[in-house]
Amino acid sequence: MQVVDLFSGCGGLALGFKWAGFNTLLASDVDENCEKTYTHNFPNVPFIRNDLRDISTAEIKSIISRTPDVVIGGPPCQGFSLANKNRNKVKSDPRNELFYEFVRVVTDLQPKAFVMENVRGLLSMQKGEVIKLMKEEFENAGIGYQVDYKVLLASDYGVPQNRHRVIMIGIRKDLEKQPLFPNKTYENPVTVWEAISDLPQIKASEGDEKMMYETDPENNFQEFIRQENQKVYNHIAMRHTQRLINRFQVIKAGESLAHVSQEYGAVKRGNPKEKSKVVFSQNNQRLRANKPAPTIAASFQSNFIHPFLHRNFTAREGARLQSFPDNFIFQGMRTKMSWEKGLSQYQQIGNAVPPLLGYAIAKALQETLMGTESLNKKLFESLKVTQ
Repeated sequence: MQVVDLFSGCGGLALGFKWAGFNTLLASDVDENCEKTYTHNFPNVPFIRNDLRDISTAEIKSIISRTPDVVIGGPPCQGFSLANKNRNKVKSDPRNELFYEFVRVVTDLQPKAFVMENVRGLLSMQKGEVIKLMKEEFENAGIGYQVDYKVLLASDYGVPQNRHRVIMIGIRKDLEKQPLFPNKTYENPVTVWEAISDLPQIKASEGDEKMMYETDPENNFQEFIRQENQKVYNHIAMRHTQRLINRFQVIKAGESLAHVSQEYGAVKRGNPKEKSKVVFSQNNQRLRANKPAPTIAASFQSNFIHPFLHRNFTAREGARLQSFPDNFIFQGMRTKMSWEKGLSQYQQIGNAVPPLLGYAIAKALQETLMGTESLNKKLFESLKVTQ
């Protein structure tokens, strides 16, 4: 089955669909480093780096040469406005345009199905009116879609992370099928330590872009995530000042910057002699080894501390917590200064859909469209992810 991947990011959702047997015809994103990562890991997939508002359906059709079975993507919906109930004025609001561009492509291509991913907060925007409007737009797109949505928890599908995402699925009405969502497959979630314990144990400022494994895989998740690789990529620990390392040393599992004494507190930007009065409880949070990680956001490079070492997570450790395999190599700058263009490796990882979550969604969609018998009980057998 064939896929068009819009707002692709670095390719997490597409990778999950690939594992399920789907073929990506075309991908698109506006970010230059996402393009570098995507094309490195999917070298045979045509990629359009541009704003979807500037990509015509004719251009898409000229590249894919056939109608895709599925259109997937996560259009940004933060700030979506219902300021005016007049549909044309709602569409003209620049905060709404990207969602409507996604609808436009679905309407023009008329795939058998679409999958749209977004943050859980979408459900509460404008007291639920935003998600209702979005559902109605797809129900009336072309000949129309049978649409449903659900909040899925990534750790229910083998991802070592408690990440909630809204997944909206539409099936073209003429197919007369109801959207299906994957059943929970993991009663005992994969933990942080189960995900990363076999990676080289490096201190702050240590590591390299290419390293050898120092141990054998220690569990089924690690066997799967290594993909028979011999080397680890993107595993470089950030440089930290001694003041920051001293702070990390007093933060216990489950604690954060909010728990340290004033002696180890944050200082004001531009004035290191004066302590900051603003404390964010999620900053410098030491993750519990025996629990799944909280949501790995785009800012995770400074949010979380390694369970046992006195440093932040490396990009590869973050990728493990997102369920990216070790042979998926991230391109572009590792971290980013404010004036630099493009998303850093950390931001690409944090923004991505976890591939194992994408795989579960793809398998459920495959079951819907192909009418196959239930695959959920075998969901991870082919990926060697078992409990």
